[in-house]
Amino acid sequence: MLTRRTAALTAGILTLSLAPLPISAQADTTSTASAPRDGPRDFDFGIGSWTTHLKLLRQPRTGSTDWVEYAGTSIVRTVLDGAASLVELDVEGTAGRIRGLSLRLYNPEARQWSLNYSNIRTGTLSPPVFGAFQNGRGAFHGQEFLNGRAILVRFIVTPVTPDSVRYEQAFSADGGETWELNWVAIDTRVK
Repeated sequence: MLTRRTAALTAGILTLSLAPLPISAQADTTSTASAPRDGPRDFDFGIGSWTTHLKLLRQPRTGSTDWVEYAGTSIVRTVLDGAASLVELDVEGTAGRIRGLSLRLYNPEARQWSLNYSNIRTGTLSPPVFGAFQNGRGAFHGQEFLNGRAILVRFIVTPVTPDSVRYEQAFSADGGETWELNWVAIDTRVK
């Protein structure tokens, strides 16, 4: 999430590879299967103020095991009647300060979220990752460029308790066969 991205190429690739399958225009009233889950309120659990403990792999995809730690806050608010949410991240550590914004947008036709991130240092949005929640766990995937090479990105959201959430990001340079964890944030609700 903190790397430079080539957004135009990535957006085209994601549009082709992650396009939703069409949903039937008419429901089959004889079927016993339940209707597809709709998730515009999936991120409502996160609305509010949180303390954030963040661990970041300093140089992903280099074999490095040098992690840096940050502490600070995340403020989450819903916008557009719940079809979107904004996260303001502000953390500091021995490696400096990270101030960022995450824009989460829900697409009701695809029944998916797009997660978009911007670090204040770049002032641009990263290529989004796309996905949904299933059984209380959010899984989101996309593609970006790291050191000039296309890589896959996986972002997982796991509510641990009503007052604790784990966010993690991993990169894959081999088509998803192996993943390297590079971002772990544990948020705890401010009471």
